[in-house]
Amino acid sequence: MSGQAPTHAPDAARIEALARAALARIPEPFAAHLGDVVLIVEDFADDETLDALGIEDPFDLTGLYHGRPIGEKSLFDSGALPDRIHLYRRPILDEWVDSGVTLEALVSHVVVHEVGHHFGLSDDDMHALEDSAE
Repeated sequence: MSGQAPTHAPDAARIEALARAALARIPEPFAAHLGDVVLIVEDFADDETLDALGIEDPFDLTGLYHGRPIGEKSLFDSGALPDRIHLYRRPILDEWVDSGVTLEALVSHVVVHEVGHHFGLSDDDMHALEDSAE
């Protein structure tokens, strides 16, 4: 049986494992600030989230950062919900099939992008962070 392609789509646990591995590769000084970030894998974003972002097709959203960027936090934020990175499994799998990149590379890309939002980084900064996490 070894060497055969999997017959089932990767489940949420597999996506989470890939995402946790990607988080573990994030270099310092960023890594020191990621310990409290909660990782959540769901099939799709809920309607409220999609509506708030003006997204009609749930397949258009692969991940989302919820929280305040590090630079906007203060001591008065105690009691606030923890920062969260949501990964949306079905859109990730759809993009995986369409893109031809490995699932590991795609999940890593989405995680790094969402971590970038956690730090308030620009897209250029995120590309540099992603390159250093490979």
